[in-house]
Amino acid sequence: MRSIRRIGDRGLWGSPARGVAIASSLAAGLLVSVACTQETQNQIGRSVQNWTGTDGVLEIYAGDKLVRRFLRIDKLTTATGTKSHEARPYRFGYGVLDENLNGVVDPGESKVYFEFSDYSTSYVFYENPR
Repeated sequence: MRSIRRIGDRGLWGSPARGVAIASSLAAGLLVSVACTQETQNQIGRSVQNWTGTDGVLEIYAGDKLVRRFLRIDKLTTATGTKSHEARPYRFGYGVLDENLNGVVDPGESKVYFEFSDYSTSYVFYENPR
């Protein structure tokens, strides 16, 4: 017959030394994540949301005229090379295409994938104030 081991005599992480090591590792990880730039955090993964939260708006302009608007964007991602992992000169994301440019998601307007160039596209990206 097997004996039953008591749990709890050695603390949450087994021993005081092990607990200190785990706590130190967690603190170091937190420090590294705080020290990263926003772009680096975005590249780490979608689990780190950028400053827009989950309701961003992207407006695309041709000169001074608004030509496209995307609503409910959770983040824009800078494209990276598959093998080189270097940043490419365009961004992409998902959002609801505001077909009538009224700033509201209307019935029939759906979520789409979009891309735009950093070099040649005039755009404004902001958190929806509504």
